[in-house]
Amino acid sequence: MASREGRRNHENLVPLAALISREMKIEKMEKPTVRYGHAAQSRKGEDYFMVKTDCHRVPGNPSSAFSVFAIFDGHNGNAAAIFTRENLLNHVLGAIPHGLGREEWLHALPRALVAGFVKTDKEFQSGGETSGTTATFVIVDGWTVTVASVGDSRCILDTQGRAVSTLTVDHRLEENVEERERVTASGGEVGRLSIFGGAEIGPLRCWPGGLCLSRSIGDMDVGEFIVPVPHVKQVKLSNAGGRLILASDGIWDALSSEMAAKSCRGLPAELAARQVVKEALRTRGLKDDTTCIIVDIIPPENSVQPSTPPKKQNKLRALLFRKRSRDSANKLSKKLSAVGIVEELFEEGSAMLAERLGNDDNAAQSTSGLFMCAVCQVDLAPSEGISVHAGSIFSMSSKPWQGPFLCAECRHKKDAMEGKRPSGVKVS
Repeated sequence: MASREGRRNHENLVPLAALISREMKIEKMEKPTVRYGHAAQSRKGEDYFMVKTDCHRVPGNPSSAFSVFAIFDGHNGNAAAIFTRENLLNHVLGAIPHGLGREEWLHALPRALVAGFVKTDKEFQSGGETSGTTATFVIVDGWTVTVASVGDSRCILDTQGRAVSTLTVDHRLEENVEERERVTASGGEVGRLSIFGGAEIGPLRCWPGGLCLSRSIGDMDVGEFIVPVPHVKQVKLSNAGGRLILASDGIWDALSSEMAAKSCRGLPAELAARQVVKEALRTRGLKDDTTCIIVDIIPPENSVQPSTPPKKQNKLRALLFRKRSRDSANKLSKKLSAVGIVEELFEEGSAMLAERLGNDDNAAQSTSGLFMCAVCQVDLAPSEGISVHAGSIFSMSSKPWQGPFLCAECRHKKDAMEGKRPSGVKVS
């Protein structure tokens, strides 16, 4: 009898490979499908984009796949846009500790995005090039969407409930009062272009340099109060999915977020991207490089689609987001979260590294056992690292010797961005 029972138990055993395959299949069924399309019209040749759908949190493990989509709108040449496209992703991933589970990895992304943007800017400026670029950088991991941005290329989310929300903040001096105040407090001057007779024309610009943006990658000739520290927002979609629209300002100068979303509803991603570009050109003409990426996050076939919301909620959503401001963006996110469309996980837009890199009681260590710079990831001896909080009035820590730490060069850059030392550019 014992042998028969043993045979029954043996027959019930499932090979490990089969278990792993079953788990991966279940996870795949639960994860959404991501489809994308791209369209562009060039006038200056300074818009660049990136699509990478084969990234893995765990090398070689398909179940850890995530996708990256980005738009880089260059100015004063295309060097900064090209450099950022080629290096930003590696710098972001290099700032995430190894061996993290998925939830820990997602939690570490906002800080890694800040470090990656600043490192990319630092490396590009070291080459002596004077061009600059916006960067709108999107990571899609399952139902979680993380967006980091500097400049005025925008990313919006259109949900099944036909509610449109903006996941980025425009860093245009003309429209962003907080950024104007930050730039002037850090040593820049904000004003319009003066022409003969003292008349002022055009949008607000930062002087020296005359840049209309308060944040970018590059632009070393403008002054380091034009910072590369991104606004970061992380949201989790419901199982109804949604559509992301990433585009350069060639689109947004012609179309509102609602107009862009409405113009391409019902179309597959590739046709949708073409339609958005077509609509922008019809409205404004080809006055600037015009680039659009559509990303559809599609629920699996076996997902239960949510029922249509009551008409009262639809009317409420129709009234939302007419005012393009950060306050209205926050209000919309809360309302979307309340009706189960999207859950806001994280949002921060401060330009101060002491706030963005946070506190780290156990400073990151490299494989050699030395401390690492939180921005450029170089090894530091304990006596070399300078706390990101040391001497900062914005410090979140009462212990300035706490990590994270910066190398001397990154500390030098941090001080310049906060207006604590001359940037080397004089206002004429």
